[in-house]
Amino acid sequence: MEPINPTYVKTFAPPVMEARRWIAGQQFSAERPLINLSQAAPVDPPPEGLVRAMTEAMINDPTSHLYGPVLGMDALRAELAQQWSAGYGGAIAPGQVAITAGCNQAFTAVMSTLAGAGDEVILPLPFYFNHKMWLDMEGVRAVYLPTGDDLLPDPDRAAALITPRTRAIVLISPNNPAGVEYPAALLRAFYDLAQRHNIALVVDETYREFHSGAGAPHDLFADPDWDRTLIHLYSFSKAYRLTGHRVGAIMAGAARLAEVEKFLDTVAICPPQVGQIGALWGMRNLGPWLAGERAEVLARRDTVRREFARLPDWRLLGCGAYFAYVQHPFATASDALAQRMVADAALLVLPGTMFGPSRAQGGTGQAEATLRIAFANADQAGLVRVVDRLAGLDP
Repeated sequence: MEPINPTYVKTFAPPVMEARRWIAGQQFSAERPLINLSQAAPVDPPPEGLVRAMTEAMINDPTSHLYGPVLGMDALRAELAQQWSAGYGGAIAPGQVAITAGCNQAFTAVMSTLAGAGDEVILPLPFYFNHKMWLDMEGVRAVYLPTGDDLLPDPDRAAALITPRTRAIVLISPNNPAGVEYPAALLRAFYDLAQRHNIALVVDETYREFHSGAGAPHDLFADPDWDRTLIHLYSFSKAYRLTGHRVGAIMAGAARLAEVEKFLDTVAICPPQVGQIGALWGMRNLGPWLAGERAEVLARRDTVRREFARLPDWRLLGCGAYFAYVQHPFATASDALAQRMVADAALLVLPGTMFGPSRAQGGTGQAEATLRIAFANADQAGLVRVVDRLAGLDP
């Protein structure tokens, strides 16, 4: 075999692709079709008006097929800066915004400017697996911040993990995979911690449109020097159903974005033009529609909470945005259980072992005891059927 970078060899395989292999060749009856709650992604196309805007641009605007600015369309950067400034009560300039080919690229671009081989980044458990994968491939040490049954990270516990090699703390709220929303006071405490230690606080708000609270989820942008500490990540994929068009965003200091530009230029040159056109049209025209999407996701969340009350042996640890994070009642570890559920219940979910270390890897046992259910992938009637199937599982 030709030489392969050893950090890549040591990195685990993409979890969603692994889960897809569990259903390859499986036959499911019409009476009990597979319910796929593994990958959190809208399955419906974007609204007709947004699709039309992208289509018309492809037909009538020749520049939509050309390379664009590395950091994204000026109009989209300005729109994000304006809407985020108003929504968060802060001051964000267009020069502090970059557009990326999805939020995963936003994370990798930012991390490439923050940490190199031998450096450390703090990740709360359970982690988002693509964040962990990138750090592993780059030789950056992921330092785990364990959480209890509330799945909320503790700033004091994080402080004890900071070393001279620490470059950043990464938070996701609403959280993937845990489904919990981090209170504004908790985010502020982590922001203050990062400032004291002169490290970055990376806050991924991919699911911010589905936050259950009214108003801004935090006030960090209100600080006039927010860009010294805070790096904000966002995705248009879930809000506007643009998963295949790959549009994400970074908000950070202009000096950092100048370094991010180097990374992006060598990876993709520019984010997809047509996706950006769709994202901009959505931001300008889909406010009421997006409010309806949020209401539906929150209704599905409420259905999950209500239906899981029928499962006294199961424990709903977190439930919000797109996800429910549940503690199962079986002696079987979650990775084996998730595979068994395909055949026994025609359900595809992801095990906690994809989001944290097993006991053999130094974990607390949380990974083996938990499952992530991407409930936004099913309607409310479908979620009732999910719980019915869980109730029928044998120990």
